[in-house]
Amino acid sequence: MNALIERQILKAQAEGQLNNLSGAGKPLRRTYIIPGGGASVSQTIKAGLGAPKSPAPLKEQIEAARSRLAREIDPDAKRSLVVEITKLEMAYNIEREAYLNFMK
Repeated sequence: MNALIERQILKAQAEGQLNNLSGAGKPLRRTYIIPGGGASVSQTIKAGLGAPKSPAPLKEQIEAARSRLAREIDPDAKRSLVVEITKLEMAYNIEREAYLNFMK
């Protein structure tokens, strides 16, 4: 993983993507907290570059809606859950595609 990150950084430097970044030379803001209590540097950097959010929370919402659908017996409620799942899947695919394109 470190080699991949290093290659991405070197690629961005070579393409000039790291030139004239806002906040260059200043300490990173500690806005993304990790379980150990510190800030995740990679999350802070990605947010500063405008990285899209990870689609993982949407995946969890989709799974929860699918399990509700499996337990539901009312046809109208089932239809509304199918619509909800469809919307969540569309949002998930959009965020996933944006995330993957950003990480290229």
